[in-house]
Amino acid sequence: MILSAFWPFYQFLWTVYFIIMFLVGFWCIFMFFGLVIPMWLTEGLKEHFGKVKPFDPEQIRSKLLTEQEGVEVLYSAPKGHGPFIHEGHGHDHGHH
Repeated sequence: MILSAFWPFYQFLWTVYFIIMFLVGFWCIFMFFGLVIPMWLTEGLKEHFGKVKPFDPEQIRSKLLTEQEGVEVLYSAPKGHGPFIHEGHGHDHGHH
């Protein structure tokens, strides 16, 4: 078999893959038992029994530029010949 000539290289690749997956697996185990389960047992149960207010994902969502206070968007709909997509038709310049 011709591929047998490259067997040491394949063995090396498999060893590297095995070590990486081994580390990833242990990281997942440690994160689950060291972070996720403790969060369930503290914050999750406190929320469940009404000790803290329910989680609102809007509080941690990144605000859009137009939603931020103190921000004025000067060019929200640019017109011209730049490298952006135009609304409408009739543009005969060549970047579309």
